[in-house]
Amino acid sequence: MELTISEAVRYIGVDDLDLDLFESQYVVPDGVSYNSYLIMDEKVALMDTVDARGMDAWEENLKRELNGRKIDYLVISHMEPDHSGSLARVLELYPDVILVGNAKTFQLAENFFGDVIKSAQKLTVGEGETLNLGVHKLHFYLAPMVHWPEVMVAYESSEKILFSADAFGKFGALSKEEDDWACEARRYYFNIVGKYGQQVQKLLAKLSDVQVSTICPLHGPILKEHLETYLDLYDTWSKYEPEDEGILVAYASIHGNTAVAAKKLANMLEKAGAKKVALADLCRDDMAEAIEDAFRYDRMVLCAASYDGGVFPPMEDFLHHLKSKMYQNRTIGILENGSWGPTAARTMKGILEGMKDLTIVEPVVTIRSKMKGSDISAMQELAKAMCK
Repeated sequence: MELTISEAVRYIGVDDLDLDLFESQYVVPDGVSYNSYLIMDEKVALMDTVDARGMDAWEENLKRELNGRKIDYLVISHMEPDHSGSLARVLELYPDVILVGNAKTFQLAENFFGDVIKSAQKLTVGEGETLNLGVHKLHFYLAPMVHWPEVMVAYESSEKILFSADAFGKFGALSKEEDDWACEARRYYFNIVGKYGQQVQKLLAKLSDVQVSTICPLHGPILKEHLETYLDLYDTWSKYEPEDEGILVAYASIHGNTAVAAKKLANMLEKAGAKKVALADLCRDDMAEAIEDAFRYDRMVLCAASYDGGVFPPMEDFLHHLKSKMYQNRTIGILENGSWGPTAARTMKGILEGMKDLTIVEPVVTIRSKMKGSDISAMQELAKAMCK
């Protein structure tokens, strides 16, 4: 795919339309892009490589844009295999290339590539250091744990381009790109980077005085317009603040009775004045989308069946995912189902206690096996309390 960044800065990445699961866990129905860039100046800098899955097509793009020139530097912003998977091939093609990274970059590179890295020429850069390519100058900012410890971003000052590593990335191949950037960027952020909001805030602070006209991430589209929108979303997401007013009703139902109650409660919430109500069937819907919506909205109702003295595993799995991603600052309602000894609410509360700044709304509603007329008043009371 040919994309225009500028005369000197060339896109040489590739789309992967055959990948079923990103990181072997996230469904990517529209594929994913592996982004790589060239800066053509007195010195030529290659900004990251691509996953080995796309190496052949990427190599063609690389050689086409080089048009006989050689690479002077390979800047490694992130060592994850979907970005460093073609590194060894670069060293085969251009044995004199200088690898540019920080100290942790090369520690991880040796883990992946062993003696190939030990024998390569390396330039170790630190916070605020600069690489002069001629007209173009790269300024490096370390971004540890966004979302690996060696991550760094590079700011090219002459064209005001931020090479942002995995930050500002999204799911979806560029050939399948849609107008709604935020949807798949949000799912990408909270499931992959979400745990590291504090570190994202530190990176945003470092870049606060830098004038950026273009963002070149390692996944997803090159961003040139409405940059304040993307920066504001990253600021909101990394502060764990709700993006929208709304209520996610997340349910885990064994035989369908809890699902019926959850959908009835969703209807009650709408009638009680909720601006937005979203439903997530934790047994069938994409877990990553449920996580995305949990962070998107300011409130959530959990509806689950009791199971083996605890809670039905799909709900338990969902809550542990939320805990691992630092879910916080939200209002929670609970509806449990139990035929003889309801235990779901107690179990869910126990998991929620390990998260920060959550408010659990009363009443906690208990239904026995199947929603009945006698349950409606308590459900209505919960709906009203959630909408205050």
